[in-house]
Amino acid sequence: MNKPVPLQNDYSDNYSESDLWDKISKFAKSAGKDVIEKALILFYAASDPDTPKKAKAIIFSALGYFILPLDAIPDITPILGFSDDLGAIALALATVAAHIKPEHRDAAKQKIAQWFGDD
Repeated sequence: MNKPVPLQNDYSDNYSESDLWDKISKFAKSAGKDVIEKALILFYAASDPDTPKKAKAIIFSALGYFILPLDAIPDITPILGFSDDLGAIALALATVAAHIKPEHRDAAKQKIAQWFGDD
């Protein structure tokens, strides 16, 4: 069995659901669909009671990093601002992939369509 890849730092203390929604509402357009959709997939997976605690810890750490206003590349930096957030979120997604269900992806896609419109 593959061992999860640990995140370099634990940012799970920075996670709160209200802070996540606040960050998304303020930065959805500048972060872009890709970052927001992946963050939402993690959110829905973490909200699932079937998701193991270890996977939730990884998810909350990645989402906590996303929420931080000051990180490796400040979010207000044009073009690159959310690239580090995307990296943390992508690493978390890869690490907990076995616990991501189709319904997590579907819920994220529905929310993205609601916010960004259908393409």
